[in-house]
Amino acid sequence: MKLAIYGYGNLGAGVECAALQNPDAELIAVFTRRNPDTVKTLTGVPVYSADSILDFKNKIDVLIICGGSATDLPEMTPYLAKYFNVVDSFDTHANIPVHFDNVNKAAEENGNIALISAGWDPGMFSIARIYASSILPVGNDYTFWGRGVSQGHSDAIRRIDGVLDARQYTVPVPEAVNSVRAGEEPELSTRQKHTRECFVVAAEGADKAKIESEIKNMPNYFSDYNTTVTFITEEEMKKNHSSLPHGGSVIRTGKTGVNGENKHVIEYSLKLDSNPQFTASALIAFARAVFKMHGRGITGCKTVFDIAPADMSALSSEELRAHLL
Repeated sequence: MKLAIYGYGNLGAGVECAALQNPDAELIAVFTRRNPDTVKTLTGVPVYSADSILDFKNKIDVLIICGGSATDLPEMTPYLAKYFNVVDSFDTHANIPVHFDNVNKAAEENGNIALISAGWDPGMFSIARIYASSILPVGNDYTFWGRGVSQGHSDAIRRIDGVLDARQYTVPVPEAVNSVRAGEEPELSTRQKHTRECFVVAAEGADKAKIESEIKNMPNYFSDYNTTVTFITEEEMKKNHSSLPHGGSVIRTGKTGVNGENKHVIEYSLKLDSNPQFTASALIAFARAVFKMHGRGITGCKTVFDIAPADMSALSSEELRAHLL
């Protein structure tokens, strides 16, 4: 399958790396909104201007769109789905239904297939939730994120006056996780599930007390959480906080039996050294499924719920039955 990347940041570079590990994938191009002459890829894949994308209309099997969910993907994916089979990692959960409808219209009308919200959450965590809740219909779902860097929250801190750099880690509360794993089915508030750890490089002479107060009282980001703020040097930031780890767990607790006398716990967890590189690896697997499904004449927008596991694999049906079943 001939793949291309649209957008070359951390995620785009991750897709480039992931393509190396998939012999059935050939990465033929990277498209950027920057000046292509200023963009150097990790493996020498040629870089083109995003404005030239339509010149490749019949040369790309699946286009992997590596933009941001806030403003990029709501515009990019519906537009590009008119001309290509596409995959994106749209992760604004509340807006997925609207994004789906917009992309579905564009893909369906033009005979293409699009897969939105692929990655690990939404994505692999979504699959874990649907499998577990289908098997244990009487029960509760719990999702814990971290310990990992939240890029959106880190950016929000950087916008505060006097802040030069910042990293924010989302951390599950151990007592909450242990209670869920024990099958106690607790009702947990936002504050009871996660804490937020902030590491901040402040400008010389900045009012650190004011910065800390602004962080802890920031609505929609930190005000609903127990938050710690630690001021560090630029050297400490580069040494200890330069990577983008993440992960988490999806846990389903449920009961079976005539009177619900037997308890069960299903858990799917991830521990990731690099959030963008793992997400990129998932996107390649989902792109393979899109490639296969389009070959069977399937069109329109899909989510991970519509993907058969066999379509994600590079193995044949015979190999899957012999080795993984």
